[in-house]
Amino acid sequence: MKLSEQDHELLKLHYAWPVPYPKLTRLLGSENENNYLPNLSQKQRTNLTAKLAQLSPLPLLDLLLEKGIIPIPYTHPDYPEQLKQLIDPPAVLYTKGNQNLLKKQSKVAIIGSRKAGNYSICAMNMIVPPLVQHGSVIVSGLAKGADTMAHQAAIKYGGQTIAVLGHGFLHLYPKENEKLAATIAKEHLLLTEFPPYHPPAKWTFPMRNRIISGLSSSIVITESAVKSGTMSTIEHALDHGKEVFAVPGPIDSPLSLGPNKLLDEGARPIWSGFQIIEPLVEF
Repeated sequence: MKLSEQDHELLKLHYAWPVPYPKLTRLLGSENENNYLPNLSQKQRTNLTAKLAQLSPLPLLDLLLEKGIIPIPYTHPDYPEQLKQLIDPPAVLYTKGNQNLLKKQSKVAIIGSRKAGNYSICAMNMIVPPLVQHGSVIVSGLAKGADTMAHQAAIKYGGQTIAVLGHGFLHLYPKENEKLAATIAKEHLLLTEFPPYHPPAKWTFPMRNRIISGLSSSIVITESAVKSGTMSTIEHALDHGKEVFAVPGPIDSPLSLGPNKLLDEGARPIWSGFQIIEPLVEF
């Protein structure tokens, strides 16, 4: 992994102040960061200056590589072009696994409720195999329920998957997905915009959702309540102009309310992965 001087500078800045790229751009190349931080309090400026001073003598890239973490700064040629289209792209992607999956043209996000049940498993078995045969990478968020099912289905059918985390690599949420995360880190791709020390928090998962949407050419929702993190990913997808597919659900199931509402608002119904492939070929 080779980083330019600008890449190293951005990595150090982001490690000290993990915010999206637009907030860091004015600091790049500046020898006095205080002149470019009008929205920070004096205490925050002092803390940032102290963190940067601590980081300066450290071989940050080497320390990350020792942990099996490969950082991809926004300024690096390997940074995904799709994420540069976001209004608040991540400044750095911290990755473990096969970074070449980011270069795959066809990536499909499959998401849904943490409470998803057998109906979502049935949907995965109908939707994922054709996508795998087409070479699509399955993207999701490693959460309980539908996210887990999506990753497992991709692996089960011999495909590839990307898990986007809402925290740094020194943490893992949820804990019960530790084995799945290890498999994905070894044979597929784990990524996050948060430095390794950053813990999960309520606000980090909506930020993660914009990356799931940003990386993917299409989004599939299986089961979801009307108000949920799943629906926030759909809002990102609509903002990004992505095609949204929804699995029609039984009208007496609370987890059908989300996808059925999307169908009423114009999402495409889906019951087979073949329905996604045709528009992907045209993408």
